[in-house]
Formats: sequence, C-alpha cells, structure tokens
Amino acid sequence: MNPTVHSVEAILVDLPTIRAHQLAMATMQQQTLVIVRLRCSDGVEGIGEATTIGGLSYGDESPEGIKLTIDTYLAPALAGLDATNVHAAMARLNKIARGNRFAKCALETALLDAQAKRLGVPLSTLLGGAVRPTLPVLWTLASGDTQRDIDEAETLLAGCRHNTFKLKIGRRSVRDDVAHVSAIKRALGERARVTVDVNQAWNEADAATGIAMLEAAGIDLIEQPTPREQRGALARLAARFVVPIMADEALTGPEDAVELVRGACADVFALKIAKSGGIHGMLRTAAVGDAAGIALYGGTMLEGTIGTLAAAHGFCTLPQLAWGTELFGPLLVKDDIVTERPVYRDFDLHLPAGPGLGLVIDEDKLAFYRRDSVRVTSRPAAAA
Repeated sequence: MNPTVHSVEAILVDLPTIRAHQLAMATMQQQTLVIVRLRCSDGVEGIGEATTIGGLSYGDESPEGIKLTIDTYLAPALAGLDATNVHAAMARLNKIARGNRFAKCALETALLDAQAKRLGVPLSTLLGGAVRPTLPVLWTLASGDTQRDIDEAETLLAGCRHNTFKLKIGRRSVRDDVAHVSAIKRALGERARVTVDVNQAWNEADAATGIAMLEAAGIDLIEQPTPREQRGALARLAARFVVPIMADEALTGPEDAVELVRGACADVFALKIAKSGGIHGMLRTAAVGDAAGIALYGGTMLEGTIGTLAAAHGFCTLPQLAWGTELFGPLLVKDDIVTERPVYRDFDLHLPAGPGLGLVIDEDKLAFYRRDSVRVTSRPAAAA
C-alpha cells in the first residue's frame, strides 16, 4: 500500500533582508516565507515554500492568507491521499479551491520533495532530468542610490557572482529613473547586462517615452512596463521597440501564455513556479512560450532557499532558457532556515546533489524566525 499524507503544517517565517529592497509598489525591510512541512505515513517529510513580494501590494495572495488557506481548506483535503501521486493530489486541490496558486505551489513542492526523497533522487529527476547542472543568476540593484548601486555591481562583478543586473524603477519620474539606469549602464559598459523592471508602474505614453530612452542607453531588457491587464499596450510597445519586452505580472500560467502569444504581447516570458501554481504549471507555461518562439526567463518571488531551489529544479529541466534566472532570493536575506545555503559561484547557482530538493531544515533557525515562536530567546549563529 502506498504511503499517505499524514499531516501538513504551514509556518510563517520572517527573515531580515541585507538592505532595503525598493520596488515600484513597496520597500521591503524583511521577507516573509510560508514554509510547508508535509509528513507522510511512511515517515518521509516533504518541504515547500510560498513567498510573495510586498504583501498584497503585489498580488492577490498574502503570507497570512496563504497560511489560512492551507490550514483551513487545502491541508484537510490532502489528508489520507496517496502521497506518491502528486498529480491526483493537485487535481483534488484544484477542485477544492480556485486560484490560490502560491499556496498550491508550496504543497506541490512538498509532495514532490517527499516523493524524490522516497526514491533517493533529485527532484529534477521526477521532472525528466536536468539538462544543465547550474543556472545563470542576475542580481537586482534596488537601493535607489545610483553610486551605491554602481559600487555594489562592481563588487559583485569582481567576485564573479553576477554579471547581469536588474534595476527596479517606477517610483520616480520617468526621466529620473532613466537617468539613474543610464548612469549605471555607462559605468558597467559591456562588462555586464543591465535590465529594468517597471513592475507595471507606467502608462503606455510614459512607457513609450521611457523605453525609447532606455533603448538608446543600451539597456538589454524591459520587464512589465504597463499594468498586467493592458495586454494591448504591451503588444504595441513590443512591436514598436527593438529592445525585448518581457511579460511578468501579465503571465500567471499557460492560459495567459496562450493569450499573450496570440496577441504578440511580449518577446520574453518570466516564469515563476508560484504564479503558475507549482512546478508542473510552470513547465506547461514554458512549453507554450517555447513552442511560439518566446524566449524564457526564470523568475523569482524572492523566495528563501526552499522556494528558490524548487524553482531551480524546474528551470534546469527546460530545453531553452535564453535569459537565465534571477534566483537570488537567498542572497537577499541575512539568514535562512536550512542547514546549508545555496552555492553561488562563477555567476551561477549550483544545484545540490542530494535527494529531493537537497535541503535539510535547521530546526533552531526555524524555531527562532517563525512568527509564532515563544520558546527561543537568543538568535542562533548565522549560517555560513
């Protein structure tokens, strides 16, 4: 008899960031993770993560809402189900609740992690196998201070950690943002790619003005310049400019991918496992884009190590990944809740070799950083 799902625990974890991280809609001083621990009747535990950016200012799910949804609706629906049949379990959840992709992603990750551990193989093996052992990773320069961002980029270039940099813009006037980005591109020159993420902050007229100036400044990629609902505006901008336009917030899953392809709305798709409802949803979305000749990019919700490596296991199986990834979330937080943090070297993220995600939870760190902690009085030593 196959093992069944015995229990599911959803835990809110608050991790401090290494610096303020500015987005168009919010400034982050910490990152909140929802960590899922799924225990099976055979003693195997799978772990997963759901993380959002800027709470409800970014999207429809908040960390608190994700935990509530899992505790109240999704975990009870999984109880007693075959823990080895991930597709059947997720089909059950899709009948219980519409949407709630982030919550479902965390649970799917935990089910996949448990099954891969049970079989003694990396999670990517369950997806058909990795076609690349490492993934290129960019870094977001989001302090808002031009010289500080230049200095940060120079340090990371010199240390061979990142050679592509993304600028978060949209909080200031178009011309001020363009001046900020252009100065950084001039300083870095051809030694690094520079991209921008507007996070939907511009209307179409401002986007046309801003993109023209950014294209002239040598910027390599423009991410989601206009609101996600305005697909027509995105299509007109994609047709007007040579610099690639990437859809991010406008793309939540394969259904959106079909509509974006039909409308010629973007040159690049930002793939995120959380927005797609899990790794398998992301793979379906990627297949639509790849078949239509859309370039692919591995996105992030600034997850901690668990969510980051779940995405990495999925992205490493994609035949095409022209724009690399931005899986730098673990580098943005001062500490983490796993015994070994990911390895970033030679501009790439290196996947661990162990079974499942290749991770082990640090119980002391989890006890300290979980929001409902009442037992821990001193902070454990930071991980190396």
